Amino acid sequence: MGWLFLALAIALELSGTISMKMSEGFTRLWPSVLMFLFYGASFTFLNYALHYMNMSVAYAIWSGIGIVLISLAGVKLFNEQLPLSSIIWIIVIVIGVIGLNISSKVH
Repeated sequence: MGWLFLALAIALELSGTISMKMSEGFTRLWPSVLMFLFYGASFTFLNYALHYMNMSVAYAIWSGIGIVLISLAGVKLFNEQLPLSSIIWIIVIVIGVIGLNISSKVH
């Protein structure tokens, strides 16, 4: 159940960040409102996930996968450039998240 809550938290966080970009600095009403709703729901589901998972692992996965998805959304939806150095550092983050998840299962 924790993984389902975490997946929902990640999807909602991605939606909140996309809404933030679309709000254009709070100059557009509905994307601004949606941003707050999505982020509120994301933190709520992250809170539920923490009932089933270690905090360090859940937060690392939430933020790590969020970084990857938001970076991809920036490229695909907003035509942002992602230099090779950024891609390399994102890969390092993903490796760190995987390592943290593996090491928590060992203990």
